[in-house]
Amino acid sequence: MFAIVRSWINRYFGQEEVVILSLLLVAALVVLATLGEVLAPVLAALVIAFLLQGMVQRLTSWKVPHWLAVTIACLVLVGTIVALLFVVLPIIWRQAVRLFSELPNMIDRGQELLLLLPDRYPRLVSAAQIDEIFNTLGSELGSLGQTVVTFSIANLPILAAFLIYAVVVPILVFFFLKDSRRLLGWCASFLPHQRPMLRQIWYEMNDQVANYVRGKVIEIAIVAVVSYAAFLLLDVNYALLLAVAVGLSVLIPYIGAAVVTIPVAAIGLFQWGWSSEFFWLIFAYGMIQLLDGNVLVPILFSEAVNLHPVAIILAVLVFGGIWGFWGVFFAIPLATLFKAILNAWPTSEHQAEWQAREVLEPPEPGPDA
Repeated sequence: MFAIVRSWINRYFGQEEVVILSLLLVAALVVLATLGEVLAPVLAALVIAFLLQGMVQRLTSWKVPHWLAVTIACLVLVGTIVALLFVVLPIIWRQAVRLFSELPNMIDRGQELLLLLPDRYPRLVSAAQIDEIFNTLGSELGSLGQTVVTFSIANLPILAAFLIYAVVVPILVFFFLKDSRRLLGWCASFLPHQRPMLRQIWYEMNDQVANYVRGKVIEIAIVAVVSYAAFLLLDVNYALLLAVAVGLSVLIPYIGAAVVTIPVAAIGLFQWGWSSEFFWLIFAYGMIQLLDGNVLVPILFSEAVNLHPVAIILAVLVFGGIWGFWGVFFAIPLATLFKAILNAWPTSEHQAEWQAREVLEPPEPGPDA
């Protein structure tokens, strides 16, 4: 038994680079699991730096100095944050307060509609069961609505943390963009000079993560704007709030669209009932989801690694359960990283290929390069 285990360890963990990669993965998991909330501004800054790196590269290709390109990108970021703080968020807040204040009336109307079911299907459902469900739902939503409507002193720490993000994140983004080469060189100085497997994983993941983050943010913006225009055209209540929810739903493939369908359909049903306006809303929402999945996603993620839907859903559930929002956002890149590690794990064919690459490719520059 010990000979089998020793043979397996020597086969898959017999190289220095494999041991270093394993230690890096374990250390990253421990740090994120224990210090995830503390490092959240750094993660947010890294995501935004990925987004703005394309703008910086485009400006430098137009002969703009690097420092000026970084400054312009950071000014765009600050302008976007200011617009969100003083234009978009107040409207969303007012619509959310109004929605939660009207939830009891919406529940009563829904109860009236569902109470018609016992008359038609007495063997399947009873009036007592419907009353019990809606009493529980009404008490829960009533307390939630009171929490949203009442802005008390307990909400001040959340506001303070948000303001800290608004100040710290742009500063971190500026230095990530300005000193990206030095930071990468400094990190590379702690790794072995001969690292073919790490090089393969880095090359495969660098473009994948950058393209995914940029594409996902563009997808969220396009879906939210198109949904807002459609909801305004149909005169739907809480148009901006619903549009933001529809835009953010694309973060979770398959699951997000199904979940957001419930509030969209519920608000339309309570606003118009079973009327033509309600069916036009469902048709418009369905067309948005159809165009997003069949037109927008193939255009934005044409170079993405092909992952099976089961793998995507499992990645969303696992990483979302571990790291919350950031786990959901990075579920597909993390699944891609896992796949890249499995593909790059050492075999006899990989070792021969990596040795040939090390002869042809020069080593990466150090921190002083």
